[in-house]
Amino acid sequence: MSKKYDFQLVEKRNGWAAEIIRQITSRRTIVSKRQLGFTTEAEAKEWAEKELVEFQKIQTERNKRKSASKRKNEE
Repeated sequence: MSKKYDFQLVEKRNGWAAEIIRQITSRRTIVSKRQLGFTTEAEAKEWAEKELVEFQKIQTERNKRKSASKRKNEE
């Protein structure tokens, strides 16, 4: 699992929220994706774990495409 991406669960007034967070610096994080409205913490955790894996796959593919196009433009 990457140290750059993680998830956190937040209890809201009307249920639970799951957030995919990205580590920007050692002190700063940003929410990359959020899903609200889970009735239990377990549901939120299940969604976050699945979504984190999928999110990292998408980011990896995006980074590959961007680096390939950058190399192509430099030539």
